[in-house]
Amino acid sequence: MARPLRLSDQDILFMVRTLMPHRTDHARVVEAIRDDRAYLEAMLDDERLFQQVMGDEEILVKISPRLFFHILLRRALRDLRELTHTVEVRHLQKVAVFDADQVVDLLERPEVRDYLAEMLASFTRIESVTVPVRVRKGVWRKVRFSDFDLDSLERYAQSVEEELRFGPYKRIADVCLFLVGMFPEYIEAQSRYPLSRAPRRGLLGRPRSLEEYEEEGRQFYSLAAEHEAAHALNLRDVLLTLAERFTLAEKPLAHLAQRYLHLSRQRLFGLEG
Repeated sequence: MARPLRLSDQDILFMVRTLMPHRTDHARVVEAIRDDRAYLEAMLDDERLFQQVMGDEEILVKISPRLFFHILLRRALRDLRELTHTVEVRHLQKVAVFDADQVVDLLERPEVRDYLAEMLASFTRIESVTVPVRVRKGVWRKVRFSDFDLDSLERYAQSVEEELRFGPYKRIADVCLFLVGMFPEYIEAQSRYPLSRAPRRGLLGRPRSLEEYEEEGRQFYSLAAEHEAAHALNLRDVLLTLAERFTLAEKPLAHLAQRYLHLSRQRLFGLEG
């Protein structure tokens, strides 16, 4: 049985006011439907809600990023059901892949939609923090890392004890999935020279290729799934699914990026400039 949607009362109230404008008992409706996942998902599918959200440039002042991405992922699912193929970006070229039915099968799983909505929402608030890390017994040092930078996340994961590695393992995989799905052209531009398409090389080695992001994503979703914290948080199954179907999981994100967020991605995720 799918768990309830993790939507705040304020998010549900926004949906109720948008779809039931003539009712005067909005608070009562929120109370009645809060835990009714099927009813809430029917509301998420409503065209009026989608148009309201997409037509408001300041929408994230009024609703949470979680609700925003739930609405978009439901729209992506509807769109993909009508397609025979998806589009991949490889070496800055678009390639048609006839896997839409497999992507639909993946996205129809409530736990996958929930995970992707939470993941996308997390990238609207990228953080850089300093944490104390034990170097050896009795010796600690401060390490600064960004939760969007793979290298610093991997250094952090290696520097902490195994019981603390679930968070960085999961975040590393999320960063890989996010970048490959939402910004594949950025990866390609960083990893290859624009004219020759030869791999870039520099003093610190070469940037990761898109395929290497995919491989790391699979690896770290598997590591996160095997961690005891995944069991405690009831995330093991969805993490294993993402590890096994990583390339398919890219497709809903790519669809959103290409069809609905192409002009707003950088602003939405704070990557302007």
